Amino acid sequence: MVARQPIILTDEIVPPPALIRAGLEALPTIVRAQGERASRRFIQFFTANIRNRNTRAAYARAVKQFFDWCEDRRLELEEITPLSVAAYVEQLGTEASKPTVKQHLAAIRQLFDYLTTGGILEVNPAASVRGPKYVVKRGKTPVLSAEEARELLDSIESNSLIGRRDRALIGTMVYSFARVGAAVTMRVGDLFQHRKRQWLRLHEKGGKRHEVPCHPSLEEYLNAWIAEAGIERDKKGPLFRSMRKGDAVIPSGPPESRPICRMAAHSNTPRQLPTTNHPERPSFTIAPERNFRSTKWKGSKSRQKYLKFPRRPPDSGREKPVGCSSPSWCGLRRI
Repeated sequence: MVARQPIILTDEIVPPPALIRAGLEALPTIVRAQGERASRRFIQFFTANIRNRNTRAAYARAVKQFFDWCEDRRLELEEITPLSVAAYVEQLGTEASKPTVKQHLAAIRQLFDYLTTGGILEVNPAASVRGPKYVVKRGKTPVLSAEEARELLDSIESNSLIGRRDRALIGTMVYSFARVGAAVTMRVGDLFQHRKRQWLRLHEKGGKRHEVPCHPSLEEYLNAWIAEAGIERDKKGPLFRSMRKGDAVIPSGPPESRPICRMAAHSNTPRQLPTTNHPERPSFTIAPERNFRSTKWKGSKSRQKYLKFPRRPPDSGREKPVGCSSPSWCGLRRI
């Protein structure tokens, strides 16, 4: 086991590995000028206060960009006022989308709030700054029809080990409605037997755990991948693992989310299927049929709501699904 590198705070401050992975290879000059106490508080904001790796990386990029903007205008940390933050938000609004502006403002506001509670600043200069209004009533996640989902799964070559892994991975997202981030972090033990059927245990955002039944086709995909990779007994190891040339499995290395989204977007299908490259949003989901209310999906209210109201309605003009008491497979019968 590799020992963790300590946080070194000297005259030449070295950020910890977690901060370097997030994109901050060196602390901002404005923070370093305030001394060791401010530098320590700045590092604690990213390492101790933010637990999600993707949020940490996004906030690190936002904070770095804001402090670079302040350094260009020769502003010290105490000289940053609500007017300065508002000017930065106004300029950023001409270069980026509204969600990006809101994310940057949230990162700046939370950082200054953390520095204020730590006694580094007297007041939070970003507390009174308001971002742009942005209301979403229809999300960006595309919805695949049953025919498109089957076309995508059939386009994956399953005559190699990496092909079986890709088919099992995309099949997991198709049949379980799992996010990419939840799928790649699954362990072998998260595929378990419950009565007569295999189930999946998904670890979602916010520490939520969802357990969903496996579609018969998904059982076939997952069992073929696990048997061929020889990872049946490694219950605590990653379910989906990175591969080397020659179908060599890396013992402990789950694949990353963004390459998976690109893999789905550039599949060998005769036509281009709708996908999204958001690393934490599902790359696609299936349009629910009329019998989406299956008794097997009870116990996860957020997942039922997701199935009832898809992020983006299909282009086929299909009517809103109507509840049905039939215990069939949530509109996945035709896949």
